[in-house]
Amino acid sequence: MSFRAIASAIVLFLALGNFSAFASTISPAKKTKTTPKISENAGTKSKISKMRHSRARTRRAKGRLHHRRYYERFYTSSFAEDITAGDVTTGEDPVVRAAAIEALGNMNGTVVVIDPLTGRILTMVNQKLALSEGAQPCSTFKLAVALAGLSEGIIQKETQVKLGRYSKINLTDAIAHSNNPYFESVGRRLGFAKVSQYAHQYGMGEMAGYNIVGEHLGEFPRIAPNAKNGGVGKMCSYGESISMTPMQLGALTAAIANGGRLYYLQHPTTADEILRFQPRIKRQLNIAPLIPDISDGMLGATTYGTAKSVRYSFNEEDVLGKTGTCSKDGTRFGWFSSFANTDHGKVVVTVFLRGGRPTFGPKAAEIAGKIYRNLYDNSFFAAKAPAKAGIQSGANQ
Repeated sequence: MSFRAIASAIVLFLALGNFSAFASTISPAKKTKTTPKISENAGTKSKISKMRHSRARTRRAKGRLHHRRYYERFYTSSFAEDITAGDVTTGEDPVVRAAAIEALGNMNGTVVVIDPLTGRILTMVNQKLALSEGAQPCSTFKLAVALAGLSEGIIQKETQVKLGRYSKINLTDAIAHSNNPYFESVGRRLGFAKVSQYAHQYGMGEMAGYNIVGEHLGEFPRIAPNAKNGGVGKMCSYGESISMTPMQLGALTAAIANGGRLYYLQHPTTADEILRFQPRIKRQLNIAPLIPDISDGMLGATTYGTAKSVRYSFNEEDVLGKTGTCSKDGTRFGWFSSFANTDHGKVVVTVFLRGGRPTFGPKAAEIAGKIYRNLYDNSFFAAKAPAKAGIQSGANQ
């Protein structure tokens, strides 16, 4: 090989070495330039990962909450067929009975309509249920609690009971809206002994009817309900531990309507019993001065409160009443007891429903409104005009 060829080979070798060295010097720079992008991608991936874990935790938390959420199951139907089968109707008022049957329809319930000035049952639809052992009275028991609280001087009509830091309510609105904390407070202040005393005085725990075949007693507890079940407070707001019959509630409502006379309810079953009918007073309740104090609340219930569904059908006359809704052992109860305060007399309508979700107090009130509508359209109140002379001065006029 010539000297020139050897020199050229050396120059080429050195050139390649310099290029490699140069490449090795610029490679770290390139890597440095791409490092932020790699870091950014990693950060993004980290954030996405955290978000995924957070969402997973949220889903698990919601799942646990959903799992713990209580859904009440009902096993009793709100509807029934042939509810009038077996009813004894010979001594009933045919106009009143027809009005009640049409309004009740196929609902699983009973209607008891009473003349509050005599204690006569004008009709009893679904007599088997009406005379049964009864059920938890729910919020209708608040009427007895209100009368007891007024009698003991614990509350007055305008007494403001504090419900929270900024909330207060008086008796009228508490009845109209069926406010539970209000009556829990009154019940706790009364104590079980006083609540029991007045409840028995108002007819709880005793037969409401006079020699009515098949009537059951209902039940009132002998001792205060367990604290874990809400104690006396919940008893006074929900009727907890009490079993009240439609007859007992109807009799108390009649006493409120007539000024304080608690009648034995009588159900004539023959034409002869109608001719020989005589009212039978069980006892005179000392509630006449208190009736005006609860009347505004009962009227408020039907005008702007829990029973305003009465007015879906009937607006011509004042109706005063109280609803109740609660459930026990897979059955929901819907109560409404009321009286129409007309210029031509008064009539008490008590509706009791049992079933599932379609059953509740406002539905019972709606049925009562249809009954009043039917009675009004058939001039029933005008026909009862002579009876108004017997109303005591203590009754709400």
